[in-house]
Amino acid sequence: MQVRCFPVVTPEDMKLCFLIRTEVFVGEQQVPAELEIDGQDEAARHFAAKADGEMVATCRVRFLGSAAKIERVAVLKDYRNKGIGRVLMRYIMNELRKNGQIHLFKLSSQSHAVPFYEKLGFKTRGGEYMDAGIPHYDMVLEK
Repeated sequence: MQVRCFPVVTPEDMKLCFLIRTEVFVGEQQVPAELEIDGQDEAARHFAAKADGEMVATCRVRFLGSAAKIERVAVLKDYRNKGIGRVLMRYIMNELRKNGQIHLFKLSSQSHAVPFYEKLGFKTRGGEYMDAGIPHYDMVLEK
């Protein structure tokens, strides 16, 4: 399987990102649509991954000073556990490190995904909390 990651720049690709997020978060995880589409997308950079030419994963990044907050990481169900999420995360972090202004990566991980992010070098900070009815942990990775 050929995986290609890229920054989302076209309205067509942005629409596909929203469809993936809606399928994963609203459809599968029962997150209310008004929480998933939270008004923060316009201020974020978006990234996606295609597998064999089909868009299968996405996420957004918001910038908080010298920190990048990675959010809304979503991989379509049929493409999970194939390394696509890992490839996308590494791509994003490499891209954001290029300008030298990002010194900290932050994210809010669903509790079941903590081991995935730990393998990428993230560490939990604080205790478990609920977000949209799903247990989460804050995680960070210093440059």
